[in-house]
Amino acid sequence: MLRNPALRRLPRATAPRAPLPPRRTFLSARGDSSSGRAVESLNVRELARKSHEYQRNRRIFLWSGTFAGIFSFLYTGHKLYLELQKPAQLDSSLPSSDPLSGAGAADRKVVVRDEDGRDVIPTGNTTVPTFPRTITIPTTTTTATATTPSSPTIDLPTEYTLVGLGTRTVTFIGIQVYVVGYYIATADIAALQNALTKKINPLATSLVPGERDELRSALLDHVEGERTWDGLLAEGIPARSVFRLVPVRDTDFHHLRDGLVNAIKARAPAMAGAEDESFGEAMKQFRTAFNRGSVPKKKELLLIRDGEGRLSIEYNAGGKSGKKRQLIGTVDDERVSRALWLNYLAGAKVASEPARASIIEGIMEFVERPVGSVAAQVV
Repeated sequence: MLRNPALRRLPRATAPRAPLPPRRTFLSARGDSSSGRAVESLNVRELARKSHEYQRNRRIFLWSGTFAGIFSFLYTGHKLYLELQKPAQLDSSLPSSDPLSGAGAADRKVVVRDEDGRDVIPTGNTTVPTFPRTITIPTTTTTATATTPSSPTIDLPTEYTLVGLGTRTVTFIGIQVYVVGYYIATADIAALQNALTKKINPLATSLVPGERDELRSALLDHVEGERTWDGLLAEGIPARSVFRLVPVRDTDFHHLRDGLVNAIKARAPAMAGAEDESFGEAMKQFRTAFNRGSVPKKKELLLIRDGEGRLSIEYNAGGKSGKKRQLIGTVDDERVSRALWLNYLAGAKVASEPARASIIEGIMEFVERPVGSVAAQVV
């Protein structure tokens, strides 16, 4: 078949090709236009500065949190310590004939009955929750006569009334050691009433509110309070009294001894003749009484001062108070017991500030009534 020459295939038109990029060898430099990616412009110094500021602010924040936590812990512990040191609140629901009733009853001790029907006073401590309102301690007497010069001794029961109590604490966080209560022989309260009343008003038999405030201020004053109690104790007023110690945690006699010995040494320099040989011998007798083993919590230790200032130490390792007390030591030198008593009653530093405050409030309850009326009501 013949073809038309005009219909012969013409050459196909082709589009112009784009120029090829130059071939890159390992010796040629890489251009920005050939990478296909944007390159960031980095400032190393600026990045280092920002990193340093971040780390500095992070450290400041962490240290601030640490100090804030420590401060909160100490502040909370201090507030708890202050609350625990407050003396037990007193009750106004007592009858008017009760020796712990009367004016200012809102500040008086709560008196309740335990399961045995005894009057007890709450201490505010969970381990040792109550103290008995009265305790009975036998007093040894002799019945010497012309025909029987070596007559036997007789133990007469003597009742003691609680004046005030508080908790002994140590260290700045207030670790509790023992609860201490101050008892005075009920029959000897009148002598203390009379002496303190006459100190403020020589013509009075009881003190009115303004006079009681004056006496309270005097007993709370570091110098005047110590001078007052030192003079009373030196004169044998009150004639018989007791400090009752009950540990709130397991301890030992050596630990208790060290604390009491340090207290006596702190008060002794103000006493006449405290550096003589006899006082040193009396301190040896005191230490010997504590050469024993452990003292479990809730056990009773009594420090008893008689009319001559003689100190007797009794320990109750048994059950209920007063059933298994044993005499573990005596000290005849009156200065030892007087220094020990001042450690709880007066001065710039006492063993338990709540106990001193509670004792002074108990004294205020005595002096607001006529001399002799408190003992008659207690009995």
